[in-house]
Amino acid sequence: MSELFIELFSEEIPARMQKQAGENLKKLLCETLAQLNPSNGKIYFTPRRLAVSLHVNSFIPPYTLRERGPRLNAPEKALEGFLRKHQASASALEREQGFWILNKALPEIPAAEFIGQNLPQLLWNFPWPKSQRWGNASQFSWVRPLHRIVCILDNQIVPFSLKTANDTAHGLEAHNISEGHRFLSPTPFQVTSAQQWEKQLIEQYVIADPTQRQNTIKANLAALIHKAKLKLVEDQELLDEVTGLVEWPIVLLGHIDSKFMDLPAEVMQVSMRLNQKYFALRHLDGTPANQFAFIANIIPENDGELIIKGNERVLKARFSDAEYFWNHDRKISLEARNKQLRHMVFHAQLGTQADRVLRLEKIAEYLANYLNYNVSLAKRAAFLCKADLTSGMVGEFPELQGIMGGYYAQHDHESPEVCRAIAEHYKPSGLNDTLPEGPISIVTALSNKIDLLTTFFAIGEKPKGSGDPYALRRAALGIIRIIRENGLRLDLNKSFQFAISLLNESLQATITANDLTQFIYERLYVQLRKEGARYDILSALSPSKKLSDLVLMLNKVFLINNFINKTEGKDLLATVKRSNNILQIENKKDGPHIGTPDPLLLIENAEKKLFSLLKETEETIKQALQTEDFDKAMNSLARLKLPLNTFFDETIINDKNVQLRKNRLKLLNQIHEVSTLIADFNQIEK
Repeated sequence: MSELFIELFSEEIPARMQKQAGENLKKLLCETLAQLNPSNGKIYFTPRRLAVSLHVNSFIPPYTLRERGPRLNAPEKALEGFLRKHQASASALEREQGFWILNKALPEIPAAEFIGQNLPQLLWNFPWPKSQRWGNASQFSWVRPLHRIVCILDNQIVPFSLKTANDTAHGLEAHNISEGHRFLSPTPFQVTSAQQWEKQLIEQYVIADPTQRQNTIKANLAALIHKAKLKLVEDQELLDEVTGLVEWPIVLLGHIDSKFMDLPAEVMQVSMRLNQKYFALRHLDGTPANQFAFIANIIPENDGELIIKGNERVLKARFSDAEYFWNHDRKISLEARNKQLRHMVFHAQLGTQADRVLRLEKIAEYLANYLNYNVSLAKRAAFLCKADLTSGMVGEFPELQGIMGGYYAQHDHESPEVCRAIAEHYKPSGLNDTLPEGPISIVTALSNKIDLLTTFFAIGEKPKGSGDPYALRRAALGIIRIIRENGLRLDLNKSFQFAISLLNESLQATITANDLTQFIYERLYVQLRKEGARYDILSALSPSKKLSDLVLMLNKVFLINNFINKTEGKDLLATVKRSNNILQIENKKDGPHIGTPDPLLLIENAEKKLFSLLKETEETIKQALQTEDFDKAMNSLARLKLPLNTFFDETIINDKNVQLRKNRLKLLNQIHEVSTLIADFNQIEK
């Protein structure tokens, strides 16, 4: 196979767009060049370049194009257009089932010719989130001005141009010339292969492989921080972004003015991260260090003394702003700030943040009563949890909402439980985030998420497809995690019913608690699949029982899973499924066959024994489920296996006597009803 290498060299590409653009380029190349069987693709990206290497066949072998054309009675112009499209003559046509069929012999096509024909259109249509046009009034657009295109196949240039019949202003053409680092080594060089290009760029101070570049940053960071006897505040998102900002990373350490060390650690970290892309550091005991790390894109003189001083001056200005907000915000108590929430809109259809706080207080009171937690503390935390939205610090750094409220609550001498609950009430904000700790924090976080789901579902803002502007899926997953990991015995359906009752009558009419519990169920289903757990058992649980108690349901899933993994469980599952399948088939003929079987029509010993045992089993299962003794329920159901198999072996279900047949089908229906007290076994995979 031949190596195809493409590099697109431009002005600086935003870091957040680079990875997706590289994946898109590889995907589109593979789709466009599918006839060349592309394989072994590798993606490269830096701030100034996007590149892909692929292995492709050297040519497309000769083949016959066979394509259906217009109907035989179609207008003549339709046929002319079809032939013109395929550059074929009428002699290549034949009639088949009322249509013209084209059979055109196509010669071998060299890979370079095929690539050159198809790449211009790919680049013209490349999907950037945002793009721009530049120079000479061309309509061609790219994320930033595109300067060079390298396209080589086995060291040979694949010639093509971005000029089109309708747009000749943009004169970019493919060649084999690239260049190195903008400042350290901008000298152009000739490209002969992907490996040579990558090696040459290293010599010219560019690490083209993003994984290698990130590993270099991590290793150099670790070495420098270890030498300073500090530790890094891990931040993968920042690391990913910085990797996309530099081509030749150099790690440097700067110092923080001691007067700013009284600022909350989160304030310093967020300010450094968002504004300057600096890494926060800690002492080995976890306390904030008066140093920070940053990544330069050039090799500095004098150990980077001037660069470090420049970054320290910029950070000083940033921290001065943060210090002002910190001191000014604490002059007003959170309780006083709560009045300002009346002027802050939560959502046009849902009122103000003050309206929301009233709901949160009532939900927190309900949950605290239900879970037997301190009601007054729960209400206080809910009352104050949104007050920091009016602060200058949160206005400057929205990422700190909740966290700053916790600090301001401490300043106001609120109880430690309330302070912590305010700081943690948005948790967990993602799959890797920690959970709120302590009863009051748990109640406040649950109240926030339950209200969020209830209100936005009520106004019809449910997630659609991949769109979820209000992070409702994340809120649902947060509820699931809080309940699961704390073992909370909470009736979600009743909780949502209470939250709905707090809405105005017109909104109450738009939503049911079942809508919300079903949404939670769907998120749990997806989560169990990702965990490799038995999500099919979750689907099999009785719909009327689903999500009334999440912990109870998951315990049930666990115990059913353990049971059906045993030999007797597998046998029972197969037998019950057999019974259900027969019933479904016969119900389609003349069913449904519901009601209690007539004991007088039970003439075979096998069916008499089964009927008698079913009544006993039903009562046992109902009692066991009331006491949450799932083992007893499953073992009771397992007793049906042998009599049920005997029934199948010794009894003709589809008896010629219609009354006997219907009575036996009612018996099967009774088996179905008894088994579904536990689960719908038809939905459980073997």
